[in-house]
Amino acid sequence: MTRVLFAIIVIGAAPFVVAAETPGIAPDLRAVLLHDFRFSPADLTDLERGRIVKRGLGATTPGEIAVVAATRVDVEKNVFVERFRDIARFKAGPDVRQIGRFSSPPAIEDLALLTIDDADFDGRACRVGDCDVRLPADSIRRFQKEIDWTAPDADSRAAALFKHMIFDNVQAYLAGASARFAEYNDDKRPIHPTQEFVGLLRNFPAIGKLVPDLPAHLEHFPSAALAGAEDFLYWSKEVVAGLPFITITHVTIVTRASEVVITSKDVYSSRYFDTSLGVTVASDVVGGHGAFYLVYANRARASALKGMLGGLRRALVERRVKSGLDDNLKNVKLRLEKRP
Repeated sequence: MTRVLFAIIVIGAAPFVVAAETPGIAPDLRAVLLHDFRFSPADLTDLERGRIVKRGLGATTPGEIAVVAATRVDVEKNVFVERFRDIARFKAGPDVRQIGRFSSPPAIEDLALLTIDDADFDGRACRVGDCDVRLPADSIRRFQKEIDWTAPDADSRAAALFKHMIFDNVQAYLAGASARFAEYNDDKRPIHPTQEFVGLLRNFPAIGKLVPDLPAHLEHFPSAALAGAEDFLYWSKEVVAGLPFITITHVTIVTRASEVVITSKDVYSSRYFDTSLGVTVASDVVGGHGAFYLVYANRARASALKGMLGGLRRALVERRVKSGLDDNLKNVKLRLEKRP
C-alpha cells in the first residue's frame, strides 16, 4: 500500500510556481515559497539556477501527506498550458492505461473507452463494509438487487452499472446536486470525501494567497463560480504496482498576465485516496524571456496512512514521493523544452 500511494501521487504530479525578491522570481510568489512551502533562500537560488527543489510540507492531520517541488523551464509558459489542456496526451504514459476528457455537458459516451473488468471491480463480492471500490452503501446494495448473478452476462451488466454510477456522480457534482457521493461504505469505517476535502482545503492556504477567490470556487463549485476561470473534468484509469484505480478529476485554470494557476481536485477515486488536491503554477521569469518557473504542490489524505502504523507509512510514502517527483519534473521539463 505504501508503494501504491507513493506512485499515485507522483503520477498525478503537475507543477506549481514560486516567487522571490531574488532576481528572476516574482515577488508576490516569494512569500508563498518561503512561508507556505518552506523554501529556504538557498532553495530559491537553486531554483533560479535550473535545479529541482523538493520537500515535504508536513501533515495537518493523521493520514495526510503533502509535498512540493519546483523547477525552471526554458520555454514560454503558454506552451505548458496548451499541453496541459490536452490532458489525455499530457498525462500519457505506461501507467495511464486509459484517459479521456468529459464534454460540456458530459455524456455517458465520454466513458466509452473506459473498460471495467474484474481487476477494476468485483461486483459479485461487493458488500457494504467489504467492497474493493469506494461506493456509498445504497450503490453497493444495487449490485445484489439489480444484477442476476446466475446470468451469463452478469459481470458485464455489473460493469455497466458501475460505469453509470460514476457518470451519475459526475453529473451530480457539476449540478451541485445532493446525489453526489458523500460517503463511502466499502470498509467498516465510513469515509466522507466532501468533508475530508474541506478540511484539506482549509490547511492549504497557499491557494488563497495565489488566487483569493479560488478556495471558495473549489469548495462550493458550481455555486461559487470564479470569474474568468476555465473548468473541465477528466477521467483516467491508472495502474500502480499492478493495481488499477479509476479517478475523476476537476481541473480549474486561472490565467493572469504573468502566471497561470491550475488546481486538480479529486472528485472520485475508486481506491486508495479519501481526497486530494494538487496545485500547479507556471510563472514567468522576471526579466527573462521564454522561461518560467514550474511548481507542483499536493495534499492528499488516505485511510491507509492512519492507525497504529500510520505515521511510519506516511513517512515512507513522503520519502518516496519526494524522490519520484525529481524524475517527474525532469521528464516534464524535457518534454516541454524539446517542443516536438
